[in-house]
Amino acid sequence: MLRRKGIEYGRVDLVAAMHRPLLRALRFPGITVPALVVEGRRVQGSRAIARALDELRPESPLFPADPERRAAVEEAERWGDEVLQSRPRRLAWWSLRRDRSGIRSFLEGARLPLPTGLAVATAAPIIWAASRYNHADDAAIQQDLAELPALIDHVDELIVQGVIGGSEPNAADFQIAPSVRLLMCFDDLRPSIENRPAGEHAVRVCPDFPGRIEPVLPADRPEALRAAA
Repeated sequence: MLRRKGIEYGRVDLVAAMHRPLLRALRFPGITVPALVVEGRRVQGSRAIARALDELRPESPLFPADPERRAAVEEAERWGDEVLQSRPRRLAWWSLRRDRSGIRSFLEGARLPLPTGLAVATAAPIIWAASRYNHADDAAIQQDLAELPALIDHVDELIVQGVIGGSEPNAADFQIAPSVRLLMCFDDLRPSIENRPAGEHAVRVCPDFPGRIEPVLPADRPEALRAAA
């Protein structure tokens, strides 16, 4: 969103599960990431950041001016945040807890406050804590996998309806695409997503997205997630 607005910025990546005390130390009121300091104002969460950026720089708006279209974008943005986002995040932590070989791939290009090698070497307790924080247990993963086909169908529908996937990305594009892009980091899932509208949209909005998780998901995942694999 910052690049779309043409705003120069500096980025610091925080270690998962350790970000909460760090955000407190940086005087943010909550524990949510992403977190942004803009013109002395501290803003947390992608939805709040989208609105703050439109206030700061109205050019290249992240929301349509038409009230009906804006309502559709805001609803898609809410769905991406409250419904879709937790699934790939939980799947990733569950998978990395079982196979940590993909950790370094997710750190490519990261701007951590510690060396990458040290982050990889000390990842086990971070993954354990993040798994607990995200409720990434076996039962939750089975439920997430059962719901995933319908969620990807809904992303496709939003594209067909023109709510997302337009020539200029809006706030809902930026909310939804990263979640689909994370799903495409899974060798188990990428073949069943990448050629769909949702997959093509995710790559267009997030062309540079690090990370790869080799096959680790349960073999009894839904047929819709195995057919093209």
